[in-house]
Amino acid sequence: MIYGLPERLKTLRMQRGYSQRKAAGMIGVASSVMSAYESGDKTPSIEKLLVISSLYHVSVDYLLGVDKLDTHRMIDVSHLTDEQINALHTIIESMK
Repeated sequence: MIYGLPERLKTLRMQRGYSQRKAAGMIGVASSVMSAYESGDKTPSIEKLLVISSLYHVSVDYLLGVDKLDTHRMIDVSHLTDEQINALHTIIESMK
């Protein structure tokens, strides 16, 4: 088990208002597997960690506890199209 991962997964899911069933479906696992991730009985594979990080718009480092989540520097792009997200990336890159 990865220390703190179950709590981070549950918190991120609840912040978005997803049920375990909905989140599980979105990452391609059974709801019982999602429950096991959140209780610490099972650890997601690297592939699933990548899918989860994409779903919740956080880094894998954050999920693993390497980085703290800096909510002041985050932009919620969950309601944007891929084209709009790409435009934001372009703008951000031009400012570096």
